[in-house]
Amino acid sequence: MSERYHAVVPAAGGGTRLGAPVPKQYLDLGGDSMLHRTIDALLAEPRLAAVVVVVSPDDLRRPAQGRFDARVRFAGVGGATRADSVAAGVEQLDARAEDWVLVHDAARPGLSAVALARLIDEVGDDPVGGLLAMPVADTVKRCDDDGRVTATVDREQLWAAQTPQMFRVGLLRQALSGERLGITDEASAIEKLGLRPRLVRGEPANFKVTLAEDLQMAAALQQKGAA
Repeated sequence: MSERYHAVVPAAGGGTRLGAPVPKQYLDLGGDSMLHRTIDALLAEPRLAAVVVVVSPDDLRRPAQGRFDARVRFAGVGGATRADSVAAGVEQLDARAEDWVLVHDAARPGLSAVALARLIDEVGDDPVGGLLAMPVADTVKRCDDDGRVTATVDREQLWAAQTPQMFRVGLLRQALSGERLGITDEASAIEKLGLRPRLVRGEPANFKVTLAEDLQMAAALQQKGAA
């Protein structure tokens, strides 16, 4: 029996850096919420058997189940951190250890069907798994506590991680089963096991909405795509 593909969307955060009155995943983005846009981007991939959206247990804003096709399920099991929410979401999957799970940020509505398919195609036979990422183009500076430059960092082998990040269900469970301090994404959890995830080139539009100007840019891209 061949492996299947599943997705988990951690959407239990508050998005405090954006300074919005509601969690950022529920902000309007061209007539629909950012979370709706993100889920729709995943549903464009027919190989995904299920999409589990992890929200806070007390989240009253979650969309109605009937808004999406039968592959989508909302689970009120979100935790204090992203890693906690992802770990809880993986346990909600009807999946075998050898199946793949793609974890995608709720605040990355710009994921294209092309980039998503490329990730699955290039990582589907990898022994470890991998993630979408972009080579760092800007000059990178390291600073001290006073905000002054202490060094210019060689960017030649630097990549900015994106999502989805795709790993075997059993391996990701193992990576998230212990101490989660310092785990900022799924790849960092896998790295703690001594493994090296594969980098797959992403796209600039697949950025994470964090600040108000990011929201404006995401809205503009959605409007451009609908034109």
